[in-house]
Amino acid sequence: MELTTDNQVQEAIRLLKELRERHQSVSFEEYEEKVLDTLEAKGDVTAEQLDNMLILAAVERISSQEPEWTYVAADIYLRKLYRASAESRGTDPEKGYGSFYEMMAQLEEMGIYDTRLLQKYSRDEIDSLERIINPERDGLFTYIGIVTLAERYLAKSHAGHFIELPQERFMIIAMTLLADEPEEKRLTLIQEAYWALSNLYMTVATPTLANAGKSYGQLSSCFIDTVEDDLRSIYDSNTDVSTLSKNGGGIGIYLGKIRSRGSDIKGFKGVSSGIIPWMKQLNNTAVSVDQLGQRQGAIAVYLDVWHKDIFPFLDSKLNNGDERQRTHDLFTGVCLPDLFMEQVEKRGDWYLFDPHEVRKVMGFSLEDHYDEQPGQGSFREKYWACVFHPELSHQTVPAIELFKSIMISQLETGTPYMFYRDTVNRFNANQHKGMIYCSNLCTEITQNMSATVMEEERVEDGTIITYKKPGDYVVCNLSSLSLAKAVQDGVLKEVISIAVRMLDNVIDINDIPVLQAQLTNERYRGIGLGTYGWHHLLALKGIKWESEEALEYCDSLYEDIAFFTIKASAALAKEKGAYPYFTGSEWAAGSYFEKRDYTSPRWLELKEEVKEHGVRNGYLMAVAPSSSTSLIAGSTASIDPVFRLEYSEEKKDYKIPVTAPDLSPHTTWYYKTAYNIDQHWSIKQNAKRQRHIDQSISFNLYVRNDIKAKALLDIHLHAWKAGLKTTYYVRSTSNAEIDDCESCHS
Repeated sequence: MELTTDNQVQEAIRLLKELRERHQSVSFEEYEEKVLDTLEAKGDVTAEQLDNMLILAAVERISSQEPEWTYVAADIYLRKLYRASAESRGTDPEKGYGSFYEMMAQLEEMGIYDTRLLQKYSRDEIDSLERIINPERDGLFTYIGIVTLAERYLAKSHAGHFIELPQERFMIIAMTLLADEPEEKRLTLIQEAYWALSNLYMTVATPTLANAGKSYGQLSSCFIDTVEDDLRSIYDSNTDVSTLSKNGGGIGIYLGKIRSRGSDIKGFKGVSSGIIPWMKQLNNTAVSVDQLGQRQGAIAVYLDVWHKDIFPFLDSKLNNGDERQRTHDLFTGVCLPDLFMEQVEKRGDWYLFDPHEVRKVMGFSLEDHYDEQPGQGSFREKYWACVFHPELSHQTVPAIELFKSIMISQLETGTPYMFYRDTVNRFNANQHKGMIYCSNLCTEITQNMSATVMEEERVEDGTIITYKKPGDYVVCNLSSLSLAKAVQDGVLKEVISIAVRMLDNVIDINDIPVLQAQLTNERYRGIGLGTYGWHHLLALKGIKWESEEALEYCDSLYEDIAFFTIKASAALAKEKGAYPYFTGSEWAAGSYFEKRDYTSPRWLELKEEVKEHGVRNGYLMAVAPSSSTSLIAGSTASIDPVFRLEYSEEKKDYKIPVTAPDLSPHTTWYYKTAYNIDQHWSIKQNAKRQRHIDQSISFNLYVRNDIKAKALLDIHLHAWKAGLKTTYYVRSTSNAEIDDCESCHS
């Protein structure tokens, strides 16, 4: 609709008056003057052009001095979004939200919504849920939040026209994840889930946010595979990776079983080309098989620090040297036993082995062992046996030189991630069923892993039949709590109960195209409930990051989160049954609680409850990066400090100014920025947190690019000694613009 010069001014004045009434803390004088002057200069404009003009003028004013303008810009953007949706749906744009049922029917007819939604719910039920939808909660979005949600997650027509609106997306997610609950309580559960999502008390992971209720894509964030040392396993793994990547999953891959460069193949010595060629293949897969056309695939590869190919592995992302040995599109992680860190600290020697030769000469796989106790255990016994075996070759390097190569790569590329394998496995609640070799793309998932092995392939009646022994192919089902909102509003316990049920249901309704991943998902029923908004919460509470008060609060808050999460899973186990591998686990034995020194009356009571009824989920908590969804929720990412008080979020062809959440003269003092924080305080905080998180945490280290090697080494040694299971990126001021994995941004 085009507005004439006369009525466009009247329309602008009307809109400005409405904005003033809704945003009374903002001064509009200069803004109004600019808008009306621009209108006069431009002449006739369309309604959309008027909205764009109003948005642009509001966005220009977003700053650390006037952060509230983000809500004004969001308000106008929503008006534009409502009109676009009404146009696609053929409804009245002045009414905002139209018929929920008709919207669902329209998107199903287009092939965008799954047909099962309308089969699962009656018209009366859908109409009842429509009455619960509260459009006023759209007012909670910041400008960057609503733009991110709309552009990346709301359902659109094939031509890209908006149809679904924000509150409808939240309701569809709730309906999808709770569709199979008993009918007598289903609508109540959906109402609770919608309440938690629409109030931004929690967010679901990116794949769930994008794909719930739709006819394509899957709901899990990440997957982790173990590659066996044979040609078929390597190529089968690549096929599985491409299948999952196509459907929007990030991938972690353990390469430590593959023989090194120069190893023998079928007795022919020196013919193996090592792991780099297979990494090149995975790199090509990451680039060529994108995630639903939105972004290229995201793959992290992990290798043990004792593997003979560790040096070319560490060099694989560097920008100099032989390009034939480079894999710039993969992320790397290194698996570190305690023994290596001890050798680094004492400046001792380290010995590199070929895993194939170890298996052949020693009769065991070194990677299958870890130290069961700090300072002692089967890994170091097996390792030293390898070192001193006269028939087993090894390469000797100073441990500190190897660590220098790790740090050089981190300062240039941000990786490798650090995976402290002994700590991880000592705290694995499911040791009775296997072990953990590495983490995922974002270092927060630690679950049992094993390779899938082909056992037989034969022809029957003209059909080729393949028999495989499925390994543990890890699946990450993620969701995150908004600490600033849920804690401040006193609803943490209720939100956790809802989130655990929703995550548990993802396991049953998700259609994973790799069957061994589906089986692993069902056996362990692993979930990863995380958090974001930690720095936001500290600022609101007036707690300094670098303080004993922050450490104590972190400890008590995450203990509460752990308690409520385990209790929610135990309640589900009583209702629906424990996960299949519960018997023999540390949950069943009670040692899970003992290892963490949970001895208060509430913990002892919960311990007995778990012994009696079990837990529904073999793995429960993991803190993901959550940078995308924390933006949508208007909070700070994960457990990270703010990067800057004010910055611009880069979009394809424009920038959006963003400020720290709830920025004010009061909170500013508590928003010390990442590169100005002593990283040792962050490590101490995370050690408090890690005690309560059964899996791991995406934990970034922020350093300046002129940091001394000794200082960075001290940071890593502190992280290891403090009991951290993993560290994520080393974000230096020279590699600050690192691309994150989108899948884990729950």
